[in-house]
Amino acid sequence: MYEQFHGLISAAANMPKPGELGTYTKDMFLIDFPQFTKKQVNQDGEKENQIISLVPDPMLQVFINNANASILPSRYGDIWRYAAGLYVAHFSALYLKTYSDGSATPARAAATGQQTGLVKEATMGDTTISYDNEAITEASAKWGSWNATQYGQQLVTMARMIGMGGMYVI
Repeated sequence: MYEQFHGLISAAANMPKPGELGTYTKDMFLIDFPQFTKKQVNQDGEKENQIISLVPDPMLQVFINNANASILPSRYGDIWRYAAGLYVAHFSALYLKTYSDGSATPARAAATGQQTGLVKEATMGDTTISYDNEAITEASAKWGSWNATQYGQQLVTMARMIGMGGMYVI
């Protein structure tokens, strides 16, 4: 194949540039998704301007690194920053759902990862709660954990639009 056409074919096929990575940062995430932050309170009880992430920095950096490798600017264009933020927010929300400062027993540690669904039935006398996990199970078969958060659902919707082929109108 002719060399001059290689770039055109790559662009038309929506192929990423070799070695391409995003440049999403912790600061971008903390600004774009303040629901994952808290303000530092000083000794006088007044809020300082310092913003603290609710997700531990090492875990947050893992999510950011993965977003930069997965959500490529060449594919997402103008919505890249938001898409990268949704990726990080999705995994941060999943992480925080299971977060605990520590567990007294292995059983309590394991319980933090228990799957939950919509409340199917609730009784007050002698307390009964049952969950409907069918929707989560069915959704997981198609999109894995992406349906477990609203952030993931939004990102999947964007990815579907980005991944659609071009349209030809007559």
